[in-house]
Amino acid sequence: MDLAVLKTELTDDPLTRGYSGMSDEAAAADLLTAYRTRNMTSMSGDLIFQQTDKTEFAALTDLRKQLWLAFCGRDSINPSAVPNVDFVKYIFGDAADTVAALAAARVETITRAAELGLGAVRAGDVQRARAE
Repeated sequence: MDLAVLKTELTDDPLTRGYSGMSDEAAAADLLTAYRTRNMTSMSGDLIFQQTDKTEFAALTDLRKQLWLAFCGRDSINPSAVPNVDFVKYIFGDAADTVAALAAARVETITRAAELGLGAVRAGDVQRARAE
């Protein structure tokens, strides 16, 4: 547990969560509540393929179908990397439902503690950080 990071979060309260008015238990619970989002840095090819609109896929040329299947055949794909996003748009077009589905699927909901790299925050951690 990085108490310095936790102390800064509790003291500065950059997201105006109201930590100063919370008990140690409530602050820990708030930090472990999933209300933040971030773009994933890795998705399986299968998960990406699952976002494919079947009508859009059927309308692709044979070459683009092959390219898409090869792309989705990879074990791990960074869905937020610009070249990968551009490739999906190249295959389906900028306004495609597949592009929109992938944009939504690559966003995950996380806790503030995870966002800060704190792991599981307990009331005792909050108490120690406040005492520092």
